[in-house]
Amino acid sequence: MADEAPFQFLHNELIQYISKSTENPETEHGRNITKLENMGFRVGQGLIERMTKDTARFKDELDVMKFICKDFWTCVFKKQIDNLRTNHQGIYVLQDNKFRLLSQLSAGKQYLELAPKYLAFTCGLVRGGLSNLGVKSIVTAEVSIMPACKFQVMIQKM
Repeated sequence: MADEAPFQFLHNELIQYISKSTENPETEHGRNITKLENMGFRVGQGLIERMTKDTARFKDELDVMKFICKDFWTCVFKKQIDNLRTNHQGIYVLQDNKFRLLSQLSAGKQYLELAPKYLAFTCGLVRGGLSNLGVKSIVTAEVSIMPACKFQVMIQKM
């Protein structure tokens, strides 16, 4: 998995660059998260466009979410999502028990406050991918014990 290390390195450098490019990183934490999420959104749009150019349209949003959990996640993180849950009312929870972008941080709870900036890009990635598939959504992430994390996708009805 030689291509995994450059992606993780690039992701870490992106976070460091965004954090250091602001004058006061503590007070501009929310703005930095937004920048990372917007970068992920654009990458997700482009990636989904390339991945689905030769595929048939999806019949419903559950099929879209299955595609995100299997094919999209495998393309980016070299593994499928460990668990997909839904309430069948537009909320999906994607669980990754060993999220690769958190695995370089120590396991346990000591670095939990750093997790949001390591998850923002991926939230944008998923939101951008869904957007290009015609699904407007809000994507949030939650970590209770590293490196496991849950991404909650709330579908916005148009």
